[in-house]
Amino acid sequence: MSRPIRLGVLTPSSNTALEPLTSALAVAAGCTAHFSRFTVTEIALSEQALGQFDDSKILAAAELLADARVDVIAWSGTAAGWLGFDADHRLVERITARTGIKATTAVLALNELLALRNIQRLALVTPYTADVQQRIVDNYATIGIEVVAERHLGITVNHDFALVEPATLRSLMGEVAAARPQAITTFCTNLQAAPLADAIERELDIPLLDTVSTTVWGALRAAGGDPSVIDGWGRLFGWR
Repeated sequence: MSRPIRLGVLTPSSNTALEPLTSALAVAAGCTAHFSRFTVTEIALSEQALGQFDDSKILAAAELLADARVDVIAWSGTAAGWLGFDADHRLVERITARTGIKATTAVLALNELLALRNIQRLALVTPYTADVQQRIVDNYATIGIEVVAERHLGITVNHDFALVEPATLRSLMGEVAAARPQAITTFCTNLQAAPLADAIERELDIPLLDTVSTTVWGALRAAGGDPSVIDGWGRLFGWR
């Protein structure tokens, strides 16, 4: 008997936004979403905060997802933005080696989308602090992508990112749009940004690449699904 694609999703423990948003996207794609958490409570550049992303903790959570016989395991987090993109390349290799299941991440999928459309001028909206934001800007510069405008909110507590009002996010996106980037990314998987995509794109005529959405786009492709069946969540799902 055939069954829907099962998306396995690794989730920061204090995140409250990505699970309902990912589930809604999965329903739109005719899939199911299944989640495993590991401890992430703070986003900062301190040793303690960086240590939250030790691969051993992530791999343990991935092994629990493997028990559900998911078709793909996706890390729905943006830590590679400040740790360096190689961190996610190593992680997906280790997840697949440990579980035998294909893997992807929010950031690797975002970067694939940027490459597909030859996007070299990016606007960045996050809830992070200035030093974390600068690391992200610097890492994008290493792959030839210029962050032409950015806004950040200076928050470190991961749980509080989900409390940022959508109206605040829309305002920040409007501000960075003045630089006429080729795309805007809301770079955090604990923001209530993904549902804003259609309205923002109509208003600004700039694609919104939210990282909850990029995770699902990448996971569907890795699992052999068709992201274009998702309607009403932004242009990215029609990109191939």
